[in-house]
Amino acid sequence: MYYVIVNPASKSGRGRQIWIKLERIFEDNNIPYKVVFSKEAGHVERVVSKLTAPLAEDPDAAPIKLIILGGDGTMNEALQGIHDFDRIWLGYIPTGSSNDLARDLQLPKEPETILSSILEGKIVRTMDFGTLIYDNGPGERSALSTEPVADTRHFCVSSGIGFDAAVCENALSSSFKSTLNKFGLGKLIYLSIALKQLINAQYNPCDIYLDNSTEPIHFDRFLFTSFMIHKYEGGGFKFCPTADATDGMLDLCVIGNIPKWLIPFALPTAYYGKHYIFPQLKHYRATKARIITSSPLWVHTDGEVYAKADSLTITCTSQKVNMMM
Repeated sequence: MYYVIVNPASKSGRGRQIWIKLERIFEDNNIPYKVVFSKEAGHVERVVSKLTAPLAEDPDAAPIKLIILGGDGTMNEALQGIHDFDRIWLGYIPTGSSNDLARDLQLPKEPETILSSILEGKIVRTMDFGTLIYDNGPGERSALSTEPVADTRHFCVSSGIGFDAAVCENALSSSFKSTLNKFGLGKLIYLSIALKQLINAQYNPCDIYLDNSTEPIHFDRFLFTSFMIHKYEGGGFKFCPTADATDGMLDLCVIGNIPKWLIPFALPTAYYGKHYIFPQLKHYRATKARIITSSPLWVHTDGEVYAKADSLTITCTSQKVNMMM
């Protein structure tokens, strides 16, 4: 039995039509399945939690095969609901706007090809996931946070605090984005908001502690940090070109102490992973990181923004996500 969760709003509203084509593969091959269509924020987490709860109670229960059809945000919601990672096999069919997870996994572009490979069951790959903890609890909530925000969130691609999260929060709450999505132009809203955010961005002092070090890495003029499991973030920015999703390590891309006029020249080079030629952009690796900022900043996990924070702890759990590919 395969369980399929479909985000019908993904792919600029074409998620449901993509599923209709994929459903024929199940039907034509007499493969048993159950499908659920996500309805609103938090729905995927609740569905996965209910589905996987018996695994915690019954050690003899068979592994559950779960396929997610959606974007990185849908995958992020699914992670929050998993009770036992060891007995969940995940399949992922990317239909989002960024698809950074699929980009790093080098999945084929055709959903039918991906599903056929999943159903063949020949490749199961394990990968890491990250966990973010709001040390002081979540601060100011995003307008999209219709439910209480948990103190802990998992992420499969990346997490971040500062400028990039602020762009995500502004874009996700923009009514203009849904209009552009209808024409497949949703990414334009991110560009316009990023330029606006850059003009108004306030630098913040921050301290970053890696692993068990008691000596912080200090930035007087901090803009943002990305904590990466995979190489890509934000729809193709190769912020951490050496990141390996199986090594149990976080890769950090930190932008600080950089003049604003230089950022439009530095960021485009990140599409090619060449941005570290600028000395103001730093790369670090650790199994655990803690960041403390002088004021609360927006935080994202896989592009989803729920709250602000001024103190975070981020960890990496090694090779716990079983991927059917």
